[in-house]
Amino acid sequence: MAHIAFPPVPRLSGAAWRGVRYFCTQRQGGVSPGSLAALNLALHVHDDPANVAINRARLASQLPSAPVWLNQVHGAQVWDADQRRDPAMPPPAADAAVCTQSGRVLVVMSADCLPVVIADEEGRAVGVAHAGWRGLAAGVLENTVESLRGKLPACKRLKAWIGPAIGQPHFEVGNEVRERFVDQDAGVAMHFLPTGADGKWLADLAGIARHRLTRAGVDSVESCGRCTFADAVDFYSHRRDSGSGRMATVAWLEAP
Repeated sequence: MAHIAFPPVPRLSGAAWRGVRYFCTQRQGGVSPGSLAALNLALHVHDDPANVAINRARLASQLPSAPVWLNQVHGAQVWDADQRRDPAMPPPAADAAVCTQSGRVLVVMSADCLPVVIADEEGRAVGVAHAGWRGLAAGVLENTVESLRGKLPACKRLKAWIGPAIGQPHFEVGNEVRERFVDQDAGVAMHFLPTGADGKWLADLAGIARHRLTRAGVDSVESCGRCTFADAVDFYSHRRDSGSGRMATVAWLEAP
């Protein structure tokens, strides 16, 4: 299957970065049927594993190496993808990964949660993170930044790209979610708008992520501004379609 010439996978990316390639897949271009149509890349939803294998092969054909898949648990653990690991083992339980090896493809899956790519401006290290509200509150972005700085102690500047995620008009949360963030940092209160219903708020996940990335020392943050819930043509959305498929955000370092 690796030798089949597949058409390009539909993708979304941001500004070009020195030494780094990255993009988020869109939902077209795969073989999954029905509500999962078409490029579902997740094995944990109600899809035939054979469909997922074909879809993942289509993605892999656009990459320099096989992606390093994670077992995402809505936490804040960061996997060091520079470590050697038996490919026969289950994916590591983590919601972010970092590496300094060129051609090593990192990947996170999402369908409303934030996919975030972070790298140094010299293109020597890269990380990807999956940040739903739980992981965001638990510090997955800050942990990814810390892991990158650990690999590059002399790194002066970092940048980030926030991929497609559920937009504020469609992401209603309760008081307990708002308080979880505001108790940590009152500065994020501006990213919650009251709905008019008692104890309900509309949360701006991308805005909270930008705030926390900046506070963690990331110098430049670009957000794609695309809402997964509002765009059923290009994106999966778990909140819009329960049990939806998943997109993948991939990133890797180019060879020097």
